[in-house]
Amino acid sequence: MKWIGAFIAMWYRQVKQFLRAKPRLIGTFLHPIFWLLFFGIGFAGAFREGMSQAIFMGLSYLEFFLPGIAMMGVFTGAFMSGISVIWDKEFGYLKVVLVSPASRKASILGRIIGDSTIVVFQSVVLLLLGYLLVPSMNLINIPLYICIAFLVSISFAGIGVTIATKMQTIEGFQLIVNIITLPLMFLSGIFYPIHVAPDWIQPIILANPLTYGVDAARFVLVGKSYFNILLDIALLGVLSMILIFLTMYQFEKATIG
Repeated sequence: MKWIGAFIAMWYRQVKQFLRAKPRLIGTFLHPIFWLLFFGIGFAGAFREGMSQAIFMGLSYLEFFLPGIAMMGVFTGAFMSGISVIWDKEFGYLKVVLVSPASRKASILGRIIGDSTIVVFQSVVLLLLGYLLVPSMNLINIPLYICIAFLVSISFAGIGVTIATKMQTIEGFQLIVNIITLPLMFLSGIFYPIHVAPDWIQPIILANPLTYGVDAARFVLVGKSYFNILLDIALLGVLSMILIFLTMYQFEKATIG
């Protein structure tokens, strides 16, 4: 019961803390919307309908782009959730968690699931708004999309938390995150089909976990994918489990000087 209590308490704290932080709430929500409106609509106009379908798996550019931008919101939101760890470290709350009798593993798992709940909810809202631009999107598969988004979010929230526990400043964390996230986003199939990338970069794309999240999201929402959906989900599931266990192990050994 103590394990469950610690998990629920940390989950509730993360959700409540996020809802109270109005600038962060608005900023993280508007970021993918701006990408969708200004980048997606702009590029949709740059491609003629026939050209677009020939390049983008038989889809219009907006149909191709919307699942990817929704998954990008999950990815960046989950990764950036590590900032809250640095805040907790700076204001002493993290030290309280580490010295408390509550399970560290339960606490960090509750934090990750809480952050994942937030970013997945935001992603679903984005998709519902995006439906106005892409009415061909299959809304019936939203529950399956939520499962896929949770796997992606858990994986990268774990990475973000692990990095944050090693950092001392928010500026340092943001620098590391930017170095990591930009290549992963542009080499995941969000913005352009992965088959048009040069041969030398294909192994990097295939090694990128986000590639499989974007591919799975695109399949369940618009019915197109490069890989088998079962392969996508299996790889994401294995990755999320590995990263959760590594994050819990690392947090169990963490110390705050």
